[in-house]
Amino acid sequence: MNINKNEWNFKKLVGAIQQIHVELAANASRAVNVSLTLRNWVIGCYIAEYELNGVDRARYGEGLLRELANSLIKLGVSNSNRRQLYDYIKFYRTYPQIVSTLSAQLDSSLPLLVKGHVKKVPTVSAQLSLLAEKLINQLPYSMFKMLSDLDDDTKRHFYELECVRGNWSVRELKRQINSLYYERSGLSRNKNKLTELAQQKAETMKPSLEIRDPYIFEFLGLTSEEVMSESHLENRLINKIEKFLLELGHGFCFEARQKRILIGEEHFFIDLVFYNRILKCHVLAELKLEKFTHENIGQLNTYVSWYKKNMMTPGDNPPIGILLCTDKNHALAEYALGGMDNNLFISKYLLELPKKEDMQKFIEMQLKEASPKSDHPEE
Repeated sequence: MNINKNEWNFKKLVGAIQQIHVELAANASRAVNVSLTLRNWVIGCYIAEYELNGVDRARYGEGLLRELANSLIKLGVSNSNRRQLYDYIKFYRTYPQIVSTLSAQLDSSLPLLVKGHVKKVPTVSAQLSLLAEKLINQLPYSMFKMLSDLDDDTKRHFYELECVRGNWSVRELKRQINSLYYERSGLSRNKNKLTELAQQKAETMKPSLEIRDPYIFEFLGLTSEEVMSESHLENRLINKIEKFLLELGHGFCFEARQKRILIGEEHFFIDLVFYNRILKCHVLAELKLEKFTHENIGQLNTYVSWYKKNMMTPGDNPPIGILLCTDKNHALAEYALGGMDNNLFISKYLLELPKKEDMQKFIEMQLKEASPKSDHPEE
């Protein structure tokens, strides 16, 4: 960077640091996304080749992916459950042209058998090869997964081009697919106008490391607790709530923090999960640094319902949720009881849970202690 000493001032110092931060954060994001995408594509390639040529493949038959997933999970290979391995195979078969983007270093690390198979991939045009390179460098694996689920090649190609052109976020691609953008475009008399409107309102990807994507942070070996706290204040409050509930002594046993669950095709994170020995049920605690909305309690009810369906074991009672909403001047506690319709049962739950008033007073006290000066980590 060329710097004229006569023009070098504080404002330009701030601008220069901000610029290099944005540029290198964007480079880091692209590097991680490309590595994860190629890793998943190559895993799919390995499995597909083994299914064709593995000398002992008959031994595993239809149980191959289950056995492979068990072995990989024991070795600590992230994102390698049976469903994900199936997705990698599908990704590889949907995008064979990605072979043209493999670096010489990665290509040399492929087993000879696999290299020979990959190089037999049907020849793709220079245009498709160029597009593959652009897709790899611009789209995260989460997008490729959604695109691979589209059975129609023309439809998939349409969304690929729109993603690249509009720099869409993962959430935007999902929204456009669900809103039948492709089908509406086909029926529209003014396709250019529809495209212009769609791109104007589209949510774009930020030029920074999208560390919240569970595929990425697990690929990097990070824990959800390390990446999911939205602010230092929220992190401090969650720490306090965890200790507060445990100190109450009403049978609370800590189980998990930032518990990741999969509902449909989307990942969600629950702030705190406890098991209550007295009530014999899970207790889910959520903190929202905002005023109460019905969406908040609806989201917590969804978590409670998911736990009821997927995590209850024989002898357990239905799970419950504690929602804490707060702004700078007020706190509100609500309970989500998972559709319980037995008044006596509900009364028993509420008797053992901390009182709403106590929870609200506790949170408000913590907020008062968290002055602006103390709302930053110690340096």
